[in-house]
Amino acid sequence: MTSDLFLVAGAALASAVEMVEAMTIVLALGTTRGWRWPLVGSAAALVLLSVIVAALGPALAGIPIGALRLVVGSLLLLFGLQWLRKAILRAAGRKALHDEVAVFAAETARARAAGRAAATDWYSLVLSFKSVLLEGLEVAFIVLTLGTAQGKTALAAGGAAVALVVVGVTGLALRAPLSRVPENALKFTVGILLTSFGVFWSAEGAGADWPGGDIALIALIAVTLGWSALMVRALRAPGGASRAEALP
Repeated sequence: MTSDLFLVAGAALASAVEMVEAMTIVLALGTTRGWRWPLVGSAAALVLLSVIVAALGPALAGIPIGALRLVVGSLLLLFGLQWLRKAILRAAGRKALHDEVAVFAAETARARAAGRAAATDWYSLVLSFKSVLLEGLEVAFIVLTLGTAQGKTALAAGGAAVALVVVGVTGLALRAPLSRVPENALKFTVGILLTSFGVFWSAEGAGADWPGGDIALIALIAVTLGWSALMVRALRAPGGASRAEALP
């Protein structure tokens, strides 16, 4: 039960972060060039992503669980550390925060400057398709890796689906970039969850038995949060925003 809750939370939060970025581009296109073709492109990308998840899910499920957890755990660990590294640098003032308002403004300007066809708006169609597909592939990776390692792909997909509905409905209702979403805090949380899952499953795949079973995952999350907070404190730049690009 403990791992199931973290599984759904990790899938939902990670999906929300990626979907906010895709939604910003779709909103910029919709508000400047009309909603038909951005929505068509987004829908086409979602259909393709559903096919990818449906095709790869059963294939991954056929791999022996020990080997699967070792491989998936290692991938999640690398993926989680990548997210966590960026979140730590941003929290420490060493890397600029992601600004959805600036992205929205830039995409709006490009959309207004682009030429427009009389019938099909290929600019909106292709850009929305590409944006949703690229961000969605990361969501698909997270759903498949989190879900197949536990044999609960449907549960992970459910978390991603909830995030899709919440972000989509909110974005279309506001018709503005979701700038109030605490994106770095979400990425920090997702990085901690994915890193902890990665350590947990890769160790299990290698034959280790965790004391307390799934309860050990809570301890791993606490430890990961602890050393991440220490890293933020150690790296915190005295100049704040003036040091925002000190590290890549």
